[in-house]
Amino acid sequence: MKNVISTEKAPGAIGPYSQAIEIDNLIYTSGQLGIDPATGNFAEGVQGQTAQALENVKAILETKGLTLDDIIKTTVFIKDMNDFGKINEVYAKYICGDILPARSCVEVARLPKDGLVEIEVIALKK
Repeated sequence: MKNVISTEKAPGAIGPYSQAIEIDNLIYTSGQLGIDPATGNFAEGVQGQTAQALENVKAILETKGLTLDDIIKTTVFIKDMNDFGKINEVYAKYICGDILPARSCVEVARLPKDGLVEIEVIALKK
């Protein structure tokens, strides 16, 4: 059975999709942009957007009692691969610990609303 996950602590969907879906013991988030849910504006620069995207992911996971440590897979979409190091710098502050999740990072031609980074995750409920 699948359940929709939604929180006002992360930006609402800007299309016909859910913020996240729960199936059994897995949570699948939609891609999170670096948008502040309180203002609807992008955070400043690629590092700011990366931090805000991860804060949005964190807020979604918290609705189910999970933390960033419960992530088993991340996918990072970036507008410019030259920002890879800057993104990793911020990412490593949020996603750390003994067991790091698997991750893919791809450069894309364009992101929704012309964002600089978008992050989606799969998390495991213990």
